[in-house]
Amino acid sequence: MRKSVKSVLSPLGKAVALACSLAMCVSLAACSSSSSDSKSSSDSSDKKGQIAGVTAKGKLGEKPTISFNTPMTVSDGSYVVLQKGDGDVIEEGDRVCAQGIALNVKDGTELMDTWTKNTPDCSLKVDSKTLSSTYYNQIKGAKINTTIGFGVNAQDSSGYSYILAMTFVSKSKDLEKATGEEVKDVPANLPKVTRAKNGEPSIDMNGQGSVDSLISQTLIKGNGAKLTDKNTVVVKYTGWLTNGKQFDSSWDRDSTIDADLFSDSSGQHQVIEGWQKGLVGQTVGSQVLLVIPPDQAYGDKEQGPIPANSTLVFVIDILAAY
Repeated sequence: MRKSVKSVLSPLGKAVALACSLAMCVSLAACSSSSSDSKSSSDSSDKKGQIAGVTAKGKLGEKPTISFNTPMTVSDGSYVVLQKGDGDVIEEGDRVCAQGIALNVKDGTELMDTWTKNTPDCSLKVDSKTLSSTYYNQIKGAKINTTIGFGVNAQDSSGYSYILAMTFVSKSKDLEKATGEEVKDVPANLPKVTRAKNGEPSIDMNGQGSVDSLISQTLIKGNGAKLTDKNTVVVKYTGWLTNGKQFDSSWDRDSTIDADLFSDSSGQHQVIEGWQKGLVGQTVGSQVLLVIPPDQAYGDKEQGPIPANSTLVFVIDILAAY
């Protein structure tokens, strides 16, 4: 559970911090190649929203070489299809991985590049509810290995205007609920969890009281990737007090959250300590029961419907990680 409510991230999700004080919101990723060489240029017509005068060359699925005359200007929401891919079609609900380059439109210098260190980002999910129409309309229906340049004007003190060239290199689907092997040896004294057909959990506290140390119990063992303290994890969850009162549930909102298991630049975690410690080492597809002592939750601070000094009980389905 997040420590506090955060604003929705910009169209492409995760922020990638650059060495130069510029922080951009992008969603990138990993995989793919092509033996064919491709070169394409922007449409120089006056079609609404398209960037003219930008070209890209190089093999599909590899870092493209992008050219344009400088200085130039771009508007937010503008775009240009630089290379048309040759892979699978990107569909509604897909999680897309992409590599990216950001080029300053003033002088053409490279502000950011994920290709060199192969640090793609898979935070982008093709969903009309969360993506702006520009990104959604261009990404949905494109093929893997497509490169699209988006015009961006930074809203921070850097003042940069740039073209963010994203190459979509793989795609996947998030799980809808925990999927794996039911754990047989769950201790009998823990809360009892049952599930509806859609996977939504219900709970019988079974006499669960306050605890002084964290309990992390796998209920369903997924066969996906193992979570580390460098992951962002996509989850559905429900939280209760030990008296059985539910205080939050993403199931009720028919939504998921993306929770960082790593610390920020100040050493703080986005999620409460009990989530971070209880989820690291679990696997994608798992369902996990957490019983979290107050000092790994909200301590002596009241948090909305959660009283001070509360032990919290969560059931968390791990749907994806990146």
